[in-house]
Amino acid sequence: MSSVPETVQVAVRIRPLSASESRMGSQPIAEQTGAGEPQICVRGSELFTFNHVFDTSSGQKEIYETSVKAMVNKIFEGFNVTILAYGQTGSGKSYTMGTSFEGRFDNTTGIIPRAMVDLFDKISACSEFQCEVSCTFIELYQENVYDLLSYSNRYEKMVGIREDANGIVIPGLTEVPVKSADDTLRWLVQGISARTIAATPMNKESNRSHTIFTLTVKKLRDGKLVTNSKLHLVDLAGSERSKKTNTMGDRFRESVYINKGLLALGNVIAALASAKSTKSYISYRDSKLTRLLRNSLGGNSITLMMACVSPSDYNLEETLSTLRYADRALKIRNKPTINESESSCREEVERLRCENQTLRSTLEKLQQAPVIVPRTERSIRNLQEKVRSGKVQLRAVIMKANELEFRASHAEGILDAIIKLLPLENGDEFKRKTDDLLVRYCKETECWRDSREKINKV
Repeated sequence: MSSVPETVQVAVRIRPLSASESRMGSQPIAEQTGAGEPQICVRGSELFTFNHVFDTSSGQKEIYETSVKAMVNKIFEGFNVTILAYGQTGSGKSYTMGTSFEGRFDNTTGIIPRAMVDLFDKISACSEFQCEVSCTFIELYQENVYDLLSYSNRYEKMVGIREDANGIVIPGLTEVPVKSADDTLRWLVQGISARTIAATPMNKESNRSHTIFTLTVKKLRDGKLVTNSKLHLVDLAGSERSKKTNTMGDRFRESVYINKGLLALGNVIAALASAKSTKSYISYRDSKLTRLLRNSLGGNSITLMMACVSPSDYNLEETLSTLRYADRALKIRNKPTINESESSCREEVERLRCENQTLRSTLEKLQQAPVIVPRTERSIRNLQEKVRSGKVQLRAVIMKANELEFRASHAEGILDAIIKLLPLENGDEFKRKTDDLLVRYCKETECWRDSREKINKV
């Protein structure tokens, strides 16, 4: 298995000057420092370094193969993967991601369609496992979540979100089984046609909502689940300033919700980037956007942020804001691990138990055997070493299972306690009691970890 990045990866794309920017006489103030260099220079003085930087001449194929293609293999290995597009409105996010795909492949095809083709090619080439693939498509519009693959009317498309021991759950969300890249892309196009788009002075086809297209890949052997991984493809609505867009009415209200969600996301990124321990409080619950992206930022996911910027001096402030946003994201540490099924863990525990018992029985027979039976001290030592090794493996698997069960039950208890406090009208009292709950949770968790370490030393 190839190496896994532990920090959020960031790629920056500089789009060409638009026709309107050229008409205004705008001058480019952001450029790549050199061919292939992962640095961008703004105003000739401010330097930013990322994992990848693509200039105005970079095509869709180059961007995909350089920064995204390797992540497709990670999905197949069992890792969660998130590709996240961020930038001001009109910076080229939807174009780069491919959420403007209309069903035809050419040089302008974006990340999502290319990833679908590569993933299903890899699935077709694998004979060791069977794969089950399904997709979902949601839209977050004005803090409401809509199911873009549902055939219901707009109001009935609205779904709620809740949390359980496994993370965020969306009851009633349409999940469609897919067999091929073409099948998946047909559903993508259908969902795209249902999202909320409107014209603004900054962008004639502005995405007025955040969209998340998710592909779930279940890998099976002999009908039993081995790994269950998810690919999240996120196209965030563009940040915008009302002074520039001159929006009013519905468009202005949409921009307020868009900026509110992006502000909450920025606060989470800043907190994660500066967090010095796992005990730091991260305000994921400030927005549905941050709740939906909780696993992608600071969680169990390999994440790439695709930051799109304008080179125009007219957008200098927005470009610098996007680059600083992306620079903070570089410091976020995730914890990517393979998503093995619980049944696989139980089977592994049972296998180790049986192996341990067999080794014990063999060792006892050798020790009790008469002298005429050939046996050597070396064979006994080898068996004793195997028994010890088996015990260590068994204990590690049991401790992992116990930890997961403890964290899930403890989190549910704390969540239930917080929900009971919701009717409180006094905000200070609610904050004090929730702070007490957090302190108690941290202390109990620390005590549990201390006791676990003592057990491990025995």
